Amino acid sequence: MSAPEHLVFITGRMAKARLEKVAATLPAERFAWSIADAGVKVAALMTEEIIRRRVTIPEGATRIVLPGRCRANPEALARHFGLPVERGPDEIVDLPAYLGLAGRKVDLSRHDLRIFSEIVDASKMNPDQILAKGLDLARRGADVIDLGGLPDTEFPHLEDCVRLLKGAGLKVSVDSFSLDELNRGAKAGADFLLSLNEDTLDLAFETDAVPVLVPVRPDDLASLDRAIERMEKAGRPYMADPILEPIHFGFVESITRYHETRRRWPGIEMMMGTGNLTELTEADSLGVTALLVGMCSELAIRNVLIVQVSNHTRRTVEEHDAARRVMYAAKADSALPKGYGRSLLALHDKRPYVQTPDEIAAQAAEVKDPNYRIAVAEDGIHVFNRDTHSIGTDAMAFFPDLDVAQDGAHAFYLGGELTKAETAWRLGKRYVQDEALAWGAAADAEVEDTTAFKKAGHTKHSGPDGTTRDRTSPEADAGRPETAEPGETSAAGTVSETPPDAGARIVCGKLVPAKKLVPAEKLVPAEKPVPAGKA
Repeated sequence: MSAPEHLVFITGRMAKARLEKVAATLPAERFAWSIADAGVKVAALMTEEIIRRRVTIPEGATRIVLPGRCRANPEALARHFGLPVERGPDEIVDLPAYLGLAGRKVDLSRHDLRIFSEIVDASKMNPDQILAKGLDLARRGADVIDLGGLPDTEFPHLEDCVRLLKGAGLKVSVDSFSLDELNRGAKAGADFLLSLNEDTLDLAFETDAVPVLVPVRPDDLASLDRAIERMEKAGRPYMADPILEPIHFGFVESITRYHETRRRWPGIEMMMGTGNLTELTEADSLGVTALLVGMCSELAIRNVLIVQVSNHTRRTVEEHDAARRVMYAAKADSALPKGYGRSLLALHDKRPYVQTPDEIAAQAAEVKDPNYRIAVAEDGIHVFNRDTHSIGTDAMAFFPDLDVAQDGAHAFYLGGELTKAETAWRLGKRYVQDEALAWGAAADAEVEDTTAFKKAGHTKHSGPDGTTRDRTSPEADAGRPETAEPGETSAAGTVSETPPDAGARIVCGKLVPAKKLVPAEKLVPAEKPVPAGKA
């Protein structure tokens, strides 16, 4: 058996105790570990220079893991220490999953589902508008730009649009009930035609465009079979789409037709148009999309036609793109689509709270400055600094207990952060101070340089006393850097997981015996924050 990998976790004083607790759960047969405490209070504020100067790496180490929010450059530190250096997860509780202890390494770089994204009103747009729209859809994840024709609406610039999109390197399909438009689009260079049935199938033999075959009527599966048989005998490429129907208008029956078509024709290419469900069901489209793409995964349907008309489907391209990657990875692992990231979780997080109330209280006890910290746990929103620790569930109700009445900029900042924290608590989402809430595929994530600190905002320039905030050096009040192995106790001592008096809690930096704590039922309602120590 090979020796376990020796990991070195670099951290700061405030996170060290929690990191030790999580690291102790790592399997000894796979990982040996050391914790290098740089001596600074907040690990996220460590710079490359601080780490190079203050951290000593023990002999035998094989890999160095930085905190996820640390802005140091891993490549520069790898050159300095002569070992691989990588940025770990943002939250300590996610460390086991980051190290692959969830049973798999998540790879969402691959998929096998081609997205046709329809421009439904293409005939009403000019070529330049269509090109801009097509490029945007491709940027968001579409593989084929589908030009939709409208009944009784002429499309005189169809050929120009096809050539313009093809000239930009895009794949193009033409989607129309008009055989003339389909023929014109194919001659202009369209790659796919949507759609042909057994009555219009002759066109497929007059062009090089790949046709999508549909039944003459959605419930006439036999007509689709006959069209498939003709293409099979001719040896020409095609796709078959049994047509997904809306709920209460044949939805369940249409699902059975997809299953039956796959049973009858195991090896053919198939397509599913998802718009009849995503567009015609007023429900958040992300979950609907995940379910439909899961069906495509099971049935080996490798093409989807999507459409965005309603405002509630505005992210349908991104949602299909995220779903196809998750389903592909889960299928490759012969696994449930669980544990493959948060892209399909928009409203609720699987693990929303990264700290317990007791862990937040212990952290609050370490704070020695007037800057307010905000955290969210199962019991509500926590706001604390060296002078106070309040807990509540109503963002606006905190104001009387915050010393910011004379500091409009900081009050504005805290109001925004507390409102975000309340949203996170009510929905069961992760909250991180100064970070945007994560909405999965439902919204673009903020792209940031992970090797540089964020620029100072406009609302945190001064505190109640007029002194400038956020100018404190990360090494202010720094302790002696230490590297500890499992089971060791640092010279400064470690934070006990359980106070000496069972049931006691740290309140405003002081250990309060259990018998002096106010019972929960005597506290004021949760809507009003309760300043710790004032109940």
